[in-house]
Amino acid sequence: MPRVLVFDVNETLLDLKGLDPLFTRMFGDASVRGQWFTQLIQSALVATVTDHYTPFGQIGKAALEMVAARRGLSLSMLDKQAIAQGFASLPPHPEVRTSLEQLRDAELRMAVLTNSTLEVVESQLANAGLYDLFERVFSADRVKRLKPAPESYRMVAQELGIEADQMRVVTAHAWDIAGALRTGCATAFVARPGVVLNPLVRAPDVIGANMTEVAKRILEVEK
Repeated sequence: MPRVLVFDVNETLLDLKGLDPLFTRMFGDASVRGQWFTQLIQSALVATVTDHYTPFGQIGKAALEMVAARRGLSLSMLDKQAIAQGFASLPPHPEVRTSLEQLRDAELRMAVLTNSTLEVVESQLANAGLYDLFERVFSADRVKRLKPAPESYRMVAQELGIEADQMRVVTAHAWDIAGALRTGCATAFVARPGVVLNPLVRAPDVIGANMTEVAKRILEVEK
């Protein structure tokens, strides 16, 4: 039986470059967007490791304040709101819709698991025109344990009525690959520019430079 495909959202399906104009306006440098997201992920991992849950959006705002403080800046409430609104309306990577349609047409089950709250991810998927492609949408907020904590992956498997090894997590994040593999899931890595796998973690059996390549490989191994 083919595995259920469970997709990460930010960077995997949606393009964070959609925030670059905002970071250029606020910081004078679009590359600060990457620094912010790295800080966001680091802070989220610290929250998970120390068992002190904080919603992903609040972590994102705190990370933005940290990045601004390093540059001697103080952002206004309107600036912070603009980033949050932009995050909820990110565009999909150009190949994503077509690739997901191919997987759906092959009758593969597809769901989403993200660290963002359910409200945010539902807005993201609706704004990106992708919501209709998924059977279920899950947020790690439900179990108050952000990915890559095993509880989030186990929650999805339980809700879908399957074992963890019947699930394939599709993601552009090495830390997500590690969490999924060590919970017993299969994985697929979307090797978008600038992202690489952790050599200390077993490599996925599906790797591609974009969702087109990943979808093609998934169809080969799951059908």
